[in-house]
Amino acid sequence: MLDSMPRGYMEGPAAEEAERRAEELARGPEPEAPAERAAVYGSTQDDPEPHFLGWADEVDADELFESGAAWGIAVRRQADV
Repeated sequence: MLDSMPRGYMEGPAAEEAERRAEELARGPEPEAPAERAAVYGSTQDDPEPHFLGWADEVDADELFESGAAWGIAVRRQADV
């Protein structure tokens, strides 16, 4: 018996990938993720709660700690906004 499905009928992973790609194209390009930078957080005498102290390439976290100007220092990657 001959297969009654039309030629070109796709099923399985190939069809799922084609459908995913068609939906992706219909949505348009994904927005670019914002660039990330290393941010320095820590506590100070004026504000004992951890807060943003500056960007790691603009402030010296070791110097802040060694001088006693800040403590509990952490460096986190975050979006540069």
